[in-house]
This record gives sequence, structure tokens and C-alpha cells, in this order.
Amino acid sequence: MPMEKPLLDVRNLVKHYPIRGGILRRTVQYNRSVDDVSFTIRRGETLGLVGESGCGKTTVCRTILRLTRPTSGTALFNGTDIFKASGRELRGLRRHMQIIFQDPYASLDPRLTIGESVAEGLVIHRIGTAKERTERVRGALEKVGLHPDHTQRFPHEFSGGQRQRIGIARALIMEPELIMCDEPVSALDVSVQSQVLNLLRSLQQELGLTYLFIAHNLSVVEHISNRVAVMYLGKIVELADRQSLFRTPRHPYTRALISAIPIPDPTVRSERIILQGDVPSPVNPPPGCRFHPRCWMARPLCKEQEPSFEEKEPGHWSACHFAEEVS
Repeated sequence: MPMEKPLLDVRNLVKHYPIRGGILRRTVQYNRSVDDVSFTIRRGETLGLVGESGCGKTTVCRTILRLTRPTSGTALFNGTDIFKASGRELRGLRRHMQIIFQDPYASLDPRLTIGESVAEGLVIHRIGTAKERTERVRGALEKVGLHPDHTQRFPHEFSGGQRQRIGIARALIMEPELIMCDEPVSALDVSVQSQVLNLLRSLQQELGLTYLFIAHNLSVVEHISNRVAVMYLGKIVELADRQSLFRTPRHPYTRALISAIPIPDPTVRSERIILQGDVPSPVNPPPGCRFHPRCWMARPLCKEQEPSFEEKEPGHWSACHFAEEVS
């Protein structure tokens, strides 16, 4: 049987931000925020995208949605190239791709009621009558665990967890196929995080949703993802299914991140790997492997030659010269 085409297929995605200087404000350097990133997401799965702050995770998300224009690369959604789509085509595509933002308060207009905020997408795309929109908003709020009568309240009247549920309802109202979750639980209390994560999982099972889940907390990603991609300084350095990545990491950076996950058992001593130094600047990344200045396994080859992103075992990709020695 032929393999099903991925819902989202991203190839060689690059996003460089120009840095201008001098009297004439000419481009003098580039911030290499995303530098040749490729991955696919199958229909109905969750791909976790993890890495330290500033590694380019959110830029990947915003570029795929064309909230910011890419420097180069392709992103195929259901076979349609998002980056080549005209304004009308992009408008149609965005009905099927939605985003949940990190800060649930900043993403809501304080001047609009919750009902108006959630219905905004329906109004923009001219979907349904006013009465039908009201019913759909009430249904969406009920799906995320809020009372339908909350439509007349304003964002400041809700807690952080409730506001994030409103953000989820706003994404669901368009009945999308793909939802970009940009660190949707990082601004919430730990107890509320688990509630929102469980809500996202139940909605996925009920509605057949596909997620790109962005986070810097590996334990959160382990809970919700089917596959995990690890980013460092604008590049994906490892990609594998959840079990394989946590059981046998094939990149030193992934191993260091996994070692930082707290173990809820005081009798178990974990071997914590402390990375030395700071993350290099994306304006002037180091030659060779970008991780080598902080890597305890680094050898002369790592400083001279950039490792290729290769499949080390079926379904497990890594960009490390010595991947077999990591675990």
C-alpha cells in the first residue's frame, strides 16, 4: 500500500532577519533564526518541537502560517505550497490552520467580549448567520470546559487557565485540520498545565486534530507527542518517535535536555548533564557543528565539519558525527 501523504511537509525552511546599520541603514548581517529546517507531520499525530529559548521554534511556527515571510524553502499543506499561495488561496488555507498563542491574555483583545473574540474568525471568513455564529461560539466554549453564558464577559474576568481555554475555543471554531500550539502551557500553573494538556489530547481524539506542539519542557512534550524534533540554534538536530528519543537519544544536546527532567522519586539519583557556556549568537554561529562549543563529546572533526542530518536507525534522525556513542 502507498504511504499516506503528510498533512504538512516542510522542506529546507530558512528565515533570516536582516540587521541594518550605518547612516544608510544597509544590511550588514543576518540573524539566522531558522536555518534549513525540514520535517513532516502526519494527519492525526502530534509533533513536539523542543529547544531552549531563542532556538527558532516560534519562528518556524509563524513562518509556516506566513505570519512572517520565509527567506527560502517550501511548506506543503495538503499538497498546496503555503509560501506560493496567493492572497485568496492563503485566506482559504488559514481556515484549516490555526494557532494557540503562548500568552493567553496578550492574545485576546481586552475591548472585545469573549463571544466576539471567539467568533472573529467566523466573521472574517463570512461563515454563517449571526445566530449560527452565536451557537457555534457557545458550542466551542462548552467543548473546552467553559460555560456557554460566558460569551458576554471580558478577558480580565477569567483566570490564566480559563483564558487559554478561550484561546483553544477560538482555534477550534474554524474546524481546522492543523493547530500550531506555541508553548500553550508555559505561562500556566503546573496543576492547570495538566488540565490543558489533557483537554488538547481529548479534543484531538474527538475531532481528529493534528498538532505541532512547541515547548521547551521535555516532560510536557513526552506527555502529548507522538514524535519529537529537537532544535538548537536554528536547526533540527534530532527527530524520532517519542519512545525512541527518550530511550536512546542520538544527539548530546537531547541527552542533556533529558537529564534535566525531574524524577519524582527521591531514592533515584539522576546523572544531570550541565552544559557549559551560553548559546552562541544566531548572527554568527560557530563553524562545524553548532553545538560543539558546549558539547562534552566534541572532537576536532566537530569544529571543522558540519554533521549532516541522517537517519541513524529507522525513523530516528540525528545531526551528530558520533551519534552511536551518545546513549
